[in-house]
Amino acid sequence: MPDALQFPIIDLSSPDRFSIANLIRQSSNFFSLPIEEKMKLVTKNHRGYTALHAEKLDTTLTTRGDSKESFYIGPLTDDLNQWPLEEDLPSWRCTMETNHQKLLSAVTKLLSLIALSLKLEEDFFEKVGALIEPLAFIRLLHYPGDLNSSSEEIFGASAHSDYGMVTLLVTDGVPGLQICREKSKQPRVWEDVPSMSGAFIVNIGDMMEGWTNGLFRSTLHRVLQPRQDRYSVAFFTNPSKDCIVECLESCCTESCPPRFPPIKAIDYLEERVRLTYGL
Repeated sequence: MPDALQFPIIDLSSPDRFSIANLIRQSSNFFSLPIEEKMKLVTKNHRGYTALHAEKLDTTLTTRGDSKESFYIGPLTDDLNQWPLEEDLPSWRCTMETNHQKLLSAVTKLLSLIALSLKLEEDFFEKVGALIEPLAFIRLLHYPGDLNSSSEEIFGASAHSDYGMVTLLVTDGVPGLQICREKSKQPRVWEDVPSMSGAFIVNIGDMMEGWTNGLFRSTLHRVLQPRQDRYSVAFFTNPSKDCIVECLESCCTESCPPRFPPIKAIDYLEERVRLTYGL
C-alpha cells in the first residue's frame, strides 16, 4: 500500500466545486495580516494561530522549532473556533466553513473506499464510532521563503507522521514536500512529492496504521525550507474522541499479532500534541 496517494478532487465540473485557488488565496490573505492582528487569534483549544517556530514535529531534533506559521479551524459544531474580523477579511469565515464541510464529505467517501479495500462494510468507520463527531481540522500553512542565514538546519516541517485516519493536502505548487517510504530503515531515503493539479495528496495517519496493523502505513513526511513563500492546506481527520482504535481481526494472525495496543483516540492525540509543543 503506497504511503502517499493521489485522490481526485470532488467533481470539478460542479458549480459549487472545491476551489483550491480560492482557498490558497484566502489563506495568503490571513497570513498577510500584521503579526499583532494574528497574535490576537493565538491558538486556544487547538484552534487559531500558531507563530513561526512554535512547534517542532520531529522531537528528536535539538534545533529550534519548524519554520512555518499556521491557523487551525476545528469542528464546526462546538463553537470553539476563532475567526478574524469580517471587516479585515470579508467572506473569510464563510469560505473556511464551506470548505470544511466539503472536505469532510470527501474524507467520508474516501474512508468508505478504504473500508471496502479491507473487505469490510463500507460504513465500517461510522459503525465503530469514528465519524460520530470526528475531530476534523483544516490547517492553513505558510512557509516563509528562506529565512535561515545560519548553518543550522531548519525545516519548514520536520519529519513526522500525521496522527489520525487520513489527511487531505493541497498546495500552491511550490515544491518542498518529501516522503520516506521505508520509515523504519536507516539512512532514510526522501522522495519529492509533485503537486498535481486537480488532486489531493492523501496521507495515511497513525491511527489507520493501528487499525490495519501496518497494512496501511502512516506516511513519514517533511517539508524543506522553501526559497520562496509556500502555502498549503491540510485537512486532518481524526476519529471521534471516545473511539477505540484497535487492530482489525482481518489484519492480524497468529504469525502476525497486533503491533499496537488498543487506544482511545483522544488519548493518542493529546500525547502527540504534548510532545509536539513541548508541553
